Amino acid sequence: MTLWGGRFIKKQDKFFKEFNNSLKIDFILIKYDIQGSIAWSKILLDSKIITHEEQRKIETTLNLIFREVKNDPKKILLSDSEDIHSWVEKRLIYILGDIGKKIHTGRSRNDQVATDLKLWCKKAIITVQKKIINFQESLINLAEKNISSIISGYTHLQKAQPIIFSHWCLAYFEMLKRDFSRLKDCLQRLNVSPLGSGALAGTGWKINRKKLALYMGFSKSSNNSLDSVSDRDYIVELLSIASISMMHLSRFSEDLIFFNSGECNFIELSDAVTSGSSLMPQKKNPDSLELIRGKTGKVYGDLLNILVILKGLPLAYNKDMQEDKECLFSALKVWINCLKMSRIVILGIKLNSKICREASEKGYSNSTDLADYLVEKGVSFRDAHKISGKIVLYAIKNNKSLLQLTLKDFKKFCSIIDDNIYQNINLESCLNKRNSHGGTSQKQVLKSIVYAQKYVLRKRKEIKI
Repeated sequence: MTLWGGRFIKKQDKFFKEFNNSLKIDFILIKYDIQGSIAWSKILLDSKIITHEEQRKIETTLNLIFREVKNDPKKILLSDSEDIHSWVEKRLIYILGDIGKKIHTGRSRNDQVATDLKLWCKKAIITVQKKIINFQESLINLAEKNISSIISGYTHLQKAQPIIFSHWCLAYFEMLKRDFSRLKDCLQRLNVSPLGSGALAGTGWKINRKKLALYMGFSKSSNNSLDSVSDRDYIVELLSIASISMMHLSRFSEDLIFFNSGECNFIELSDAVTSGSSLMPQKKNPDSLELIRGKTGKVYGDLLNILVILKGLPLAYNKDMQEDKECLFSALKVWINCLKMSRIVILGIKLNSKICREASEKGYSNSTDLADYLVEKGVSFRDAHKISGKIVLYAIKNNKSLLQLTLKDFKKFCSIIDDNIYQNINLESCLNKRNSHGGTSQKQVLKSIVYAQKYVLRKRKEIKI
């Protein structure tokens, strides 16, 4: 039984029926379709379209239907229904008979699916926010453990200046904080109910849409029925946020892959998130991180997919929109899994602090501080930069770090350098000079850790973790 057969004489082509059906994708909306249908039954009662007894039976039966499939929603796929909305209504009619046929009064699948998707997105956003907070917390804990560990900061993948490893951890904390904030903004915009918009022109029944919105936990109802049934901006926005966040996770992964390489050996990844080679027994591969980096493209593809689907659509609903769910569900699943995997990776990281420090010293990451030292002595910065460059070149040729050069070596290039040069270019001194807000001095990083801890506590309360 279809929900629209009265106008048709011939049966559908079997292949077209399968091609047209979306149940294999949208069955996961069962919870939200029932939630919306219960709210709709309440508003039908408020509008005196159904009786108290009919509403009670409809709500009780809808809850019963959900319990039937809650533990195994794939049971729904045994049906030949066109979509999840058809399946729920057919099941309701099967149990209640004519009373079940009243549930769709004044409602269209167009506003129904838009409502289901928004309810699903609201729940998904909270899930992602929880994963972000958990990941941030693991970064903070790693930062706390390594507040005295020095590592090279890089530009152009060349050693640049020394930083505290904790500063690196908190850089990704900040990126995740922006991801969380974008989700919060997105949630505010999508928290608007389209139900009651009908197919495109609104409903002909006296429905209190504001009250209906509150029944489902939305903050308000939408203002334009035509826009409501054709709006998928919230999917585009959510996948855009997912893409930005996956870019952050991919950069995080690339950093750790580099740090974990045999050439760096700055960190060691846990056996729990690595794998070996079928041929080379010595290998310990960072597969978890490489997969995060690789899966980023899937999320980008899903964003492009929804943009292309929507770009040429006239108002209002078009069947093209049936394709919105697959890219939405796919991208969010990948994003959630990658956030979870990133946290597991962080929990098992071992920092090789001694190797990190040696690499920073040998990489001449204190060269800027040498130039600053000369500036304090009265040399112009441009001249100081040139002198420091020559000293670095001399050190490289002699296979020495700056700290291994003698005072006599320094004076070959600038006579005003004296023996306090060493206390100015040792790594601790270099770090402690970066004491401005957001800098990498231990004092500033400790402040940032305290701030981050307070932030996580606030957000945990906000989203009720």
